[in-house]
Amino acid sequence: METNKTVESLVQKPAPDFKAEALVGEDFKTLSLSDFKGKWVCLFFYPLDFTFVCPTEITAFNDAHRSFKEANCEVIGCSVDSKFSHLAWSKTPRKDGGLGKLTIPLLADITKKIARDYGVLVNESVALRGLFIINPKGTVQYSVVHDLGIGRNVEETLRVLKALQEVEKTGEVCPANWTPGKSTMKPDPEKSKEYFQKA
Repeated sequence: METNKTVESLVQKPAPDFKAEALVGEDFKTLSLSDFKGKWVCLFFYPLDFTFVCPTEITAFNDAHRSFKEANCEVIGCSVDSKFSHLAWSKTPRKDGGLGKLTIPLLADITKKIARDYGVLVNESVALRGLFIINPKGTVQYSVVHDLGIGRNVEETLRVLKALQEVEKTGEVCPANWTPGKSTMKPDPEKSKEYFQKA
């Protein structure tokens, strides 16, 4: 039995670039990560089209798209399905388990290369529920991976995005449960006491 195997995290590393066809609205376009240089990117993977937890996540991210855009962040979904499957699912009404009209793009990772590059491909078949926040310089700042049966919290993703942006803007750090408008901390043994004395 193999022990002490190190799992490499992408956090603080350049995000793997990709180039793949995607469903954008009702059209097909080729997208690359480099297309979004200068913006934050929230890239999320889901297992398969026409399933159960997946449409709840995709529609939740789609419904919050404006909030992400206001934070200079593009949201991109990705699965191992074809662009044609994405299109058919988007034409299926939400009440029937479909997606309805989308404003976020869905990448068609039919070669499974993107999922493999991001370390979320399981059993060489589908992607786990991986989510990556990438900064405007193309560096991964945050990653989380869920098992197949667990849906993600879009509000938490937005909170983390805004916390990362706050750290970048101010140079201060965000304590547990930080939300926009709350106090940050100076990352210094003495100056951090300002926060603790107010807490």
